[in-house]
Amino acid sequence: ISQKMAERKMEKDEGVVIGVDCGTTSVRAAVMTTTGRILSREVRPLGLWYPEPDFVEQSSENIWEQTCEAVRAAVTAAGVTPEDVRGLGFDATCSLVVLDADWQPVGVTPGVEVASRNIVLWMDHRAVEQSERINSLGHSVLCFVGNRISPEMQTPKLMWLREHLPDRWPRMRHFFDLPDFLTWRATGCPARSLCSLTCKWNYTRSNGWDATFFNAVGLGDIVQHGFVPLGLNVLPMGDPVGGGLSEEV
Repeated sequence: ISQKMAERKMEKDEGVVIGVDCGTTSVRAAVMTTTGRILSREVRPLGLWYPEPDFVEQSSENIWEQTCEAVRAAVTAAGVTPEDVRGLGFDATCSLVVLDADWQPVGVTPGVEVASRNIVLWMDHRAVEQSERINSLGHSVLCFVGNRISPEMQTPKLMWLREHLPDRWPRMRHFFDLPDFLTWRATGCPARSLCSLTCKWNYTRSNGWDATFFNAVGLGDIVQHGFVPLGLNVLPMGDPVGGGLSEEV
């Protein structure tokens, strides 16, 4: 027993890391040693809304609050202090988060706006018609996604928002993949993951954002804004984001 206690103390002295996995119905946080031993796990539920068939929405504020609660509980359960934490990593569904110029939520629900419901979930299929229109163009960016785009990807969802919520579209000024939203909330740095953008946003490492593609699909106003709404600071997988956790967090 004393040997095991000594080993655990040595692991803690080396510090711990926290992994956060934000899924469809819950967010999970785990505290692990740097050798990979799990010290604690915590799970918190997430809200889901179904305003119409094939429409699925979430709230970024609900997700952030539940994420913070899960992390705090996991740290307490592991018996470590914040000073012991060497790193924090996020994984999440490829859901679309919509914010305004002041970084506040803009609702994506058809009809009456519910500002807090500002996420088009990965499994939402409202943009089937838009994805078919993109595929019919045969643009060269599609070769990076198997020559066909899915309605679960972000570009057709952006098209849907522009076409079906024209009164709100001018207020929509920041669009995030959910993992990038979480790193922004944690650090204050609006960097984007190269993995997220390449897989779901029709971004390519060789050419970046392709203006000809976005103009062709009717998203020329994003081009006119210099692609700032989609992110210009793109980081490779595993790179640190910003300067670590913000003072507020």
